[in-house]
Amino acid sequence: MLPYTPLHHLLLADCGRPLVMTSGNRSDEPIAYEDDEARERLGSIADAFLAHDRPIHRRCEDSVVRVAFPVRRSRGFVPDALPLPVAAARPLVATGAELKSTFCVARGGEAFLSAHLGDLDSELAYRAFVGDLELYLHMLGIEEPAITHDLHPEYLATKWALEQDAELLGVQHHHAHAAACLAEHGENGPALALVFDGTGYGTDGTLWGGELLRCDLRELERVAHLDPVPLPGGEAAIRDPWRMAAVYLELAGRPVPFERWPEVRPSLKVNAPLSSGMGRLFDAVSAVLGVREQVSYEGQAAIELEQLADGTEAEPYEWRFGDGAALVGAVHDDLAAGRPREQIAAAFHETVAAASARACAEAAQPRTVVLSGGSFQNLRLLASTRRRLEQLGFRVLSHRRVPPNDGGISYGQAAIAAALLSRG
Repeated sequence: MLPYTPLHHLLLADCGRPLVMTSGNRSDEPIAYEDDEARERLGSIADAFLAHDRPIHRRCEDSVVRVAFPVRRSRGFVPDALPLPVAAARPLVATGAELKSTFCVARGGEAFLSAHLGDLDSELAYRAFVGDLELYLHMLGIEEPAITHDLHPEYLATKWALEQDAELLGVQHHHAHAAACLAEHGENGPALALVFDGTGYGTDGTLWGGELLRCDLRELERVAHLDPVPLPGGEAAIRDPWRMAAVYLELAGRPVPFERWPEVRPSLKVNAPLSSGMGRLFDAVSAVLGVREQVSYEGQAAIELEQLADGTEAEPYEWRFGDGAALVGAVHDDLAAGRPREQIAAAFHETVAAASARACAEAAQPRTVVLSGGSFQNLRLLASTRRRLEQLGFRVLSHRRVPPNDGGISYGQAAIAAALLSRG
């Protein structure tokens, strides 16, 4: 990164060589920005602390941008207002999701999306969420806002919302993803929306994530989706992609290599909620190909699968959007036949893109398609899906100003809430 404070310039000038910089926090926790807090939380990690006589007023993570869209919208972008296609008739607070937590405060036609707060699954992150939200409400002079939240009952942001004495509105996770993309383009819909991510709480109580929706800022219709499969061990399946590989291989009628994954034999159907998540399908293929069987950070298996495919050319498999097991079976068979892994990884990406575009063609209307969700941070999947949809005559909207991942959820919630409340 480039130096953006005088202190950075002094450090770089004295060192005379590039430095590797990272924020002052443990993984997924909010930044420690006070001296005593930093020493307490990071004392076992840092070799030394460079303090200053000017206290930091508030935390703000560095932004992370990938080519055309932000992965993390923070320093340099926040707190610039984003537009709302339908002005909020009253002030709103949108509480966002659990991962890559942000909140959004809306007034009139402006939406103020917070900086990245980390994953909202710890006391530290929760305190940061509450403290920064209070700062925004004070800064914007907002009192007694309506509050909108995710449907997942265990998200801390949802629990906070339900504890407030306010008008409440629940918004489905993937509807919020689609709405965020529509809103940043200044549109209300209707549109088809391909929303691909790991997991999000569905209106039927199952976990969604491989969705074709028909929606606008008010209404949602689930048109098609990946077939739900068990998540063996619940959240353990997210940390251990081999669990998803085992499930998909069993469903496809292919041998499960229990010698590689001995733990999976008794656990395939124990604590196994159903999920249609596209992220879990990517995890399964990554593990089958031996790319990544366990992860140390979110999305690692899918990221390394994208890197394996890189610029390799490949034709898609014959696959109809929905039956993930059939696609994993094809990947398994190609690997057993000796096809190079990078070709299989490329074919997998092209298959998901081609089948998704074909599903939109079958849905036919509207002729605008939104691409959102964390899986569309994958540049190969994004580019191939866009190209195929445009060849079919669709107009395609993807993210430019707001992250496609859960960092954009609160903005989508605010756009939906503003549209719904405007009807009254």
